[in-house]
Amino acid sequence: MKLHWFLPTTGDSRTLVGGGHSVPTEVARAGGAAHTAGRYREPDLDYLVDVARTAERLGFESVLTPTGTPCEDAWVIASALLAHTTRLKFLIAARPGLMAPTLLAQMASTFQRVSGDRLALNVVVGGDPSEQLRFGDRVAKDDRYARAEEFLAVFRGAFAESGYDFAGDYYDVADARTRKPATVPPIYLGGSSAAAGPVTARQVDVYLTWGEPPAQVAEKIAWIRKLAEEEGREVRFGIRLHTLSRDRSEEAWAVAERLLADLDPADVATAQAALASSESEGQKRMRALHGGAAPTDARALEVYPGLWAGVGLVRSGAGTALVGSHVEVADLIGEYAALGIEEFVLSGYPHVEEAYWFAEGVAPILRQRGLL
Repeated sequence: MKLHWFLPTTGDSRTLVGGGHSVPTEVARAGGAAHTAGRYREPDLDYLVDVARTAERLGFESVLTPTGTPCEDAWVIASALLAHTTRLKFLIAARPGLMAPTLLAQMASTFQRVSGDRLALNVVVGGDPSEQLRFGDRVAKDDRYARAEEFLAVFRGAFAESGYDFAGDYYDVADARTRKPATVPPIYLGGSSAAAGPVTARQVDVYLTWGEPPAQVAEKIAWIRKLAEEEGREVRFGIRLHTLSRDRSEEAWAVAERLLADLDPADVATAQAALASSESEGQKRMRALHGGAAPTDARALEVYPGLWAGVGLVRSGAGTALVGSHVEVADLIGEYAALGIEEFVLSGYPHVEEAYWFAEGVAPILRQRGLL
C-alpha cells in the first residue's frame, strides 16, 4: 500500500472553507469562526515547505499538487519544493489540451532528471465548464477524454530515444522527443463517466476514484479491470479521501461536528450552486451522497460506517472523509484495500496537524496488520 498526502496550494484552514478546493469566504480569510484556533493560511512557499517536509518526515510517498485557477501553479510550486525535500515525490496534476504533449514531456523529463525520478502525473481531463473556458477550452466533455488519450500517447512516445510520430484527431506531431531519455512518470487518472474507461484501460497506470462507499468503489474497480484486461494491461487502483482520526471515536466526531457547525448555510448554498453546474460524473456522485443540504448533526452525513460526506458540502472534487478512532479508520482503509485499492491519497484540515494524527495514529496499525 502507498500513502500520499495533499499540498494545499489554494491555502489551508482549520475549517472547511478557505482552504483545499473549498469556497473562499471573507469569514475564513478573516480567521474563521470565533471559536476556531487558527486563521486562514496563505499558500506561500514557507507554509507549503512545512507541509511537504511534514509529509516527507512522516513517510508519505508523495504529495498531490492540484491544478486550477484557484491554485498556485503546480509545476512552479513542485519545482521550488524539490530543494526543500530529498525523498518526497510530487503527484502533479496536469490538464491535457492546455499545453502541447511534447512540451509536457520535456517538462516531465527535466523534472525527472533534476529530482531523481520524483515525479508522477495526475491527468485532470476537466469537468467544470467555467474553469475550462478560463483557459479558452471549448472541447466537449467526452471529446476531452478522446483528446486525453491522444495526448498521453504522444506524451509517452516523446520519451523514446528514437522519437515519435503521431497523427490523430487532436494532435499531429513528427519526431516528438525530449533532450535525453528519462523515466516516464507513472500516470494517474480519475473519471466516473463512460468515456473515462477506455483511455484508462489503454494509457493509465493508476485509476483514482473519489471516496465513495465500498460497494460503489468495487463496481468501479471491476469496470476498469475488465477494460484493462481486454487491452492486455493491468491497472492499479487508488482512492482520494480526507481523514479525521483521533484516539477515541467520540473525539473525531466532535471535530466533525465543529467543522459542520462552522459552515454558513449561505456558503453551502453558494458552493452547491457552483457544483451543480459541473459536467463531472464524479462530482455528481459526490453531491448525491449528501444531497446538497447541511444538517445540524454530523452523523446524518455518515454515508457508510466511518465515511463522512460533510466535506463535499463546500468543496469540489473529493468530498468524503474517513472519521473515527485510529482503529476504525484503519478498519475502513482495510476494507478498501481488500477490494483492490493499493494507493490512498489523503488530506486533512489543516494539512500539517492532520498528517501527524494519521501518521502517528493510523499508520502504525496498518503496519501491524501488514498493509504497509
